[in-house]
Amino acid sequence: MPGSVFHPNASMYFGPPEDPPLSRPGYIFLAVIMAFFTGLATVLNGTVIIVSLMHKQLRQPLNYALVNLAVADLGSALFGGALTVITNAHGYFSLGRTGCVLEGFAVALCGITSLCTVALIAVERMFVVCKPLGPISFDKTHALVGIGFSWLWSLAWNLPPLFGWGRYELEGIGTSCAPDWHNREPSNVSYIMSYFTVCFAVPFAFIVLSYGKLLWTLHKVSKREGVEGGAVAKGETRVAFMVVLMVLTFLVSWLPYASLAMTVVFLPGVPISPLVGTVPVYLAKSSTAYNPIIYIYLNKQFRKYAVPFLLCRPGQLMEDEGSEATTMVESGVSKVSPS
Repeated sequence: MPGSVFHPNASMYFGPPEDPPLSRPGYIFLAVIMAFFTGLATVLNGTVIIVSLMHKQLRQPLNYALVNLAVADLGSALFGGALTVITNAHGYFSLGRTGCVLEGFAVALCGITSLCTVALIAVERMFVVCKPLGPISFDKTHALVGIGFSWLWSLAWNLPPLFGWGRYELEGIGTSCAPDWHNREPSNVSYIMSYFTVCFAVPFAFIVLSYGKLLWTLHKVSKREGVEGGAVAKGETRVAFMVVLMVLTFLVSWLPYASLAMTVVFLPGVPISPLVGTVPVYLAKSSTAYNPIIYIYLNKQFRKYAVPFLLCRPGQLMEDEGSEATTMVESGVSKVSPS
């Protein structure tokens, strides 16, 4: 992780370091925290995938992207969260050097796919609602192409460390692995800079610009219609709240990680303790639990199937007209024109 003040070596994969950066109770505490988020993420994302397979009503183009987000987050939870629980319980990375590389690769692959999928959802909503290129329908082909691209893009940028451009290494307190932000070798620095640009900065730009355009369009429609307090204004308020929530959670979960990584790259002499460097890791890993809540369980269409499933009441369909679909803008708002 960015900010690691020790340089991992082979002995750290086979036993606890002589001078561990955290006490034994501290490691156990982190294991409990990670177990909570991992369990929550597994249940929520798993439910989304299962109910989507069970109900044909959910097999719609936009929902494909939402399910892909759930698949990527479930992968991050299982390969990252679950393994981190085990290694924290041991007090060191007990899976060996090969385990470190495989864990770092799997978590990075699923994590970047998740970010790309969030960007895909943001761009799709902007084109459908704001219509910058005229009326566009998001069909099955668009959804599958976007999903395929998100996985291929992530794979293309996470494979290089397996072949010598960059590498995966222990991070933070030494109980999880990620791309090595700390190594100052020119080849590693060039990889990290490229990785940061195309795997964080680009998706982040798409998310902010797309949702910014969506909010601006909804605001203009509300003013033009002159129905303040009416249906459009209420729809704008609900959608605006969800958009702001999406962007804020993205920033809270990923910006600290990316910022600390870039600090280490550009200012390698800055002293950052492993414990401080670990906090952004857990913020990023926690996104696998609240992504499904924000993007899916606040979507009325998904919620009316998922909540009864979680409550073991599959025959009950819950209705809640007070909520707006997180990534869907319903009838009165979806007819917005940017003119």
